[in-house]
Amino acid sequence: MTEERPFDFLNENVNKSVLVRLKGKKELRGKLRAFDVHMNIVIEQAEELEDGKLVNKIGSMLVRGDNIVFISP
Repeated sequence: MTEERPFDFLNENVNKSVLVRLKGKKELRGKLRAFDVHMNIVIEQAEELEDGKLVNKIGSMLVRGDNIVFISP
């Protein structure tokens, strides 16, 4: 990996599956499609997880960057 900045990491993971932890300990899994300078992200095939288990299939969604705790490949 050659990421030096957060946007390098996000660019490298566009069109790949990511795990996103939100405030309130909610987790989402899906394909990262796009992001902006505020770290708002668009996820496709989004699924809500609880304790690592699928609880809800959401589809496409926009997540506000200020709700994101972390993004992991």
